[in-house]
Amino acid sequence: MKLTRRTILKSMGTLPLLTGGLSLPAWGQAAPAGADLPPVLFVHGNGDHAALWMTTLWRMESNGVPRTHLAALNFTDPLARNDDAVAQPNRSSTDDQRRELAEAVKALKERTGAARVALVGSSRGGNAIRNLVKNGGGADVSHAVLCGTPNHGVFDWEDSPNSEFNGRGPFLRGLNAGDSEVTAGTAFMTLRSDGLDKYAQADGRLLGKPGVPTGITADGPALKGATNLVIGTLDHREVAFHPRAFREIYKFIAGREPALIAIQPEREVRISGLVTGTPGGAPTNRPVAGASVEVYRIAAETGARNGEPVYRGQTGADGRWGPAEIDPASYIEIVLTSPGAPITHFYRSPFPRSSDVVHLRAARPLGQADAGAGAIVIMARPRGYFGLPRDIVLLDGKEPADIQKGVPTDAATTLRLPAGEVGRSVTGLFNEERIAARLWPASESRIAVIELTN
Repeated sequence: MKLTRRTILKSMGTLPLLTGGLSLPAWGQAAPAGADLPPVLFVHGNGDHAALWMTTLWRMESNGVPRTHLAALNFTDPLARNDDAVAQPNRSSTDDQRRELAEAVKALKERTGAARVALVGSSRGGNAIRNLVKNGGGADVSHAVLCGTPNHGVFDWEDSPNSEFNGRGPFLRGLNAGDSEVTAGTAFMTLRSDGLDKYAQADGRLLGKPGVPTGITADGPALKGATNLVIGTLDHREVAFHPRAFREIYKFIAGREPALIAIQPEREVRISGLVTGTPGGAPTNRPVAGASVEVYRIAAETGARNGEPVYRGQTGADGRWGPAEIDPASYIEIVLTSPGAPITHFYRSPFPRSSDVVHLRAARPLGQADAGAGAIVIMARPRGYFGLPRDIVLLDGKEPADIQKGVPTDAATTLRLPAGEVGRSVTGLFNEERIAARLWPASESRIAVIELTN
């Protein structure tokens, strides 16, 4: 049903296509029926990668959608150009993304034999979806779900006239031209926040221009002709990756409520992924060869290792690592040694299900702010931002000082400690998720990263 007014929903409280074999949830019990859905391709946002869709993929599988009918795309260079018409190292144009998305859609159709696929995009990923559907790919796309996509821009200014994110620029003007802002033949839905999306703000403060109107409001992601839903006080990323968002994505594509919101565990869990880098400081999804990966089981309370690694391997030209067989009840440490980057120790909550999108990017090289630090720990939230006072956020028992209050804008917080702290345990707490990590000597170019799942 098309909604003509804003609806507040209160619901339950890369280029590779990455797939594996079908496995059943709930430790071998039959899954709810979900095989009647079209294949679904998930499209990440600016600077991101396929791994952000991991929990959504798990929820889809838990509702009986075959793993073979689910895919997540890695754009080669996920960052947008400053000027869409001017080439920029390790950045992509709107045409680049449209071509890569078209290839991914074609591959998914060929693998599954389906006539059409559903596309779900986060942020900039929605721009690529709209561009494909409107400019030559609509016949292949049954559903288009745009989550937090800046459909009318992040700003509407004379500055940066060729930015992909300028509402008055040629790219968005072309997509939004006409009485309807969607393409006939594809069912469109937008999901947006009720005021907490950092890229849908009326004031330019978050763009470095406090007091300057952006020309954009919280309604900016909505589209004329689409089903437009507001899903509460979620942030820019949560409107794609939160359980509430999953409910609406599934319901729109399937035409019914999901049977399950919770992720159902598997008895046997294998994880694998891609190692990528940050050449020149820009995150890319280009594979890194010659990187070594180790996986350890760790104690939940302290982060201390429980024995030898359960996996040790090195990436080839394709940048792939794994698979590692892990205990679905154990917290883990993943150690990434990547050429030209700090040795990065990732601390993670247990993996309830298998995944082949456990992608790894090493922490950036130490900078001036890190000078003199004996140990460094970063707590990162890939699938959302830290909102204060909305969320409980504690690192080493204290609320971080480098997280802005109000509209959630920060996805990482950094703690720097003296050398005498090396070797002890540090705990990161985000609402109900708790992860313990060990501190490593910065003098050896080692950084600990507490990577949250929720």
